[in-house]
Amino acid sequence: MTANTHLNMNLLEGKRGVIFGALDEKSIAWKIAEKCVEQGAKITLTNAPVALRMGKIQALGEKLNAEIIAADATSIEDLEALFTQSQEILGGKLDFVLHSIGMSINVRKKRPYTDIKYEWMQKTFDISAISFHKTMQTLYKMDAMQDWGSILALTYIASQRTFPDYSEMAESKALLESFARSFGYHFGKAKNVRVNTVSQSPTMTTAGSGVSGFDEFFSYADKMSPLGNASTEACADFCVAMFSDLTRAVTMQNLYHDGGFSSMGMNPDVLG
Repeated sequence: MTANTHLNMNLLEGKRGVIFGALDEKSIAWKIAEKCVEQGAKITLTNAPVALRMGKIQALGEKLNAEIIAADATSIEDLEALFTQSQEILGGKLDFVLHSIGMSINVRKKRPYTDIKYEWMQKTFDISAISFHKTMQTLYKMDAMQDWGSILALTYIASQRTFPDYSEMAESKALLESFARSFGYHFGKAKNVRVNTVSQSPTMTTAGSGVSGFDEFFSYADKMSPLGNASTEACADFCVAMFSDLTRAVTMQNLYHDGGFSSMGMNPDVLG
């Protein structure tokens, strides 16, 4: 059996979920949405109105028979409408939610880290991290999560280590991971809902490839990791496992899905 062989075990049979952030076929969220439906889940898809116009999410919705709901994740009103509609469409409370949202105007406009525009930084934090707290707080107040549900956000190791070109997205991811730990306590106590972050390898997504020097770094990480960079497909499989009943006791964790990169000090391969 090859590493890419995928077993359809109906791990999410009868489960309902909301997937944030699928933009195009390169998006990790896109592949996760596909895998969740493959494994028996019913989902709704959501993204910001501007992303819905730019991306190809309509095609994904048709393919997966999933309704698409426009929502700005920084708006409580939009989130309330999203989760109300999703429960109506899917026929009950939610079993899983994926937060796959990140955007930095400073990075996009190539502002150096030592000359940051702070109003842009605050926007970055709001979109990339505070939106996760808003998502969880809205779900919590609406009692929209099923007991033993699972909430995941995608993150990156720049939250813990310095990657100079990642700019203030690094602090965004650190904040995101902290929210998972803090809210994970409250959601666990109240509803047995688990909250985790998945720290994925550098991945050739539309967002990732916008970071300066990304191609060289992708290659470096691939050489550093004993298993090589984790693929989008493998990340989607891992997220399915995290949404399934097989991981009921895992919460408040930052889970490295990176081929071993996060545990490496030095790999002779990168010296060649």
